[in-house]
Amino acid sequence: MSLPPSGREESLVRPHYDDVVRAAERLEGVAHRAPVHTSRTANERTRAELFFKCENFQRGGAFKFRGAYNAVAALSSEQRRRGIVTYSSGNHAQALAYAGKLQGVEATIIMPNDAPEMKVAATRGYGGHVQFYDRYSEDREEIGRRLAADRGLALIPPYDHPDVIAGQGTSARELIESVGQLDILIAPLGGGGLLAGSAIAAKHLSPSVKVIGVEPEAGNDGVQSFRKGEVVHIPPPKSIADGAIVTHLGYHNFPIIQDLVDDIVTVSDAQLIEAMRFFAERMKMVVEPTGCLGAAAALGNIYPVEGKRVGVILSGGNVDIARFCALLAA
Repeated sequence: MSLPPSGREESLVRPHYDDVVRAAERLEGVAHRAPVHTSRTANERTRAELFFKCENFQRGGAFKFRGAYNAVAALSSEQRRRGIVTYSSGNHAQALAYAGKLQGVEATIIMPNDAPEMKVAATRGYGGHVQFYDRYSEDREEIGRRLAADRGLALIPPYDHPDVIAGQGTSARELIESVGQLDILIAPLGGGGLLAGSAIAAKHLSPSVKVIGVEPEAGNDGVQSFRKGEVVHIPPPKSIADGAIVTHLGYHNFPIIQDLVDDIVTVSDAQLIEAMRFFAERMKMVVEPTGCLGAAAALGNIYPVEGKRVGVILSGGNVDIARFCALLAA
């Protein structure tokens, strides 16, 4: 599949489970089959059986590698020759730069000037050409469309793209293949690529599962959109969950979320820090704030899970260590 020129609702391409399967075939032997970890303490605290899909151990440190690699692999040879462009606060930036490097495709990455330095350095380390913008005064999507048009680049957004969605769905597919049927699947929500892809895979493999999205309290555009029945735009939110700082859901993602997602909830920055602390202290893992969105909802009983088999996607672990320590010390 390829992204329609406008990327808007008038020309939507909706991925299906077969597309997730094709993405899994492209990723075979390239992406890590991220481990599934459990915790007796977490189970006792929630009175549930939790299965954490640890995408913090994925290549590039986050689930984003799945969608980025799949989208690049689906390009034509001419598109590969011309190069690719995206906009991202960090994880998709790294993932697309890495996917481009592995497949011999030059990548231009538009990043906010306040992006974590670790993510900027990693993006450059993977060969990405970084161009900065001000997230509070400039429109990254407009910049991306302009660069794509001016330079003939293939635009691969971080979440609003059918091949990205299909690639992200491979994480939930692996999780259910590993642990069996689930009662609930909880996934972080920013622009909606992971949640939409997860919902496609989960509802196919475990039809009775409830799929729940979790976003930062400060950036509740997903909740508003879900309740209103249309994509709601908000000003750029401020949250420690930098990977979920978006102003609206993707137009390819929203119809899938409407049809397949059962609920969307929010968590506070304080709850994210508590989840980060839990993983560091009890499970000896570094999980970035955005990666903790789903876990914070389960561990904090924001969404009730008692008595259920629950899959929780930990979306990434790319956080500056000094920042990580400062957050836990606060």
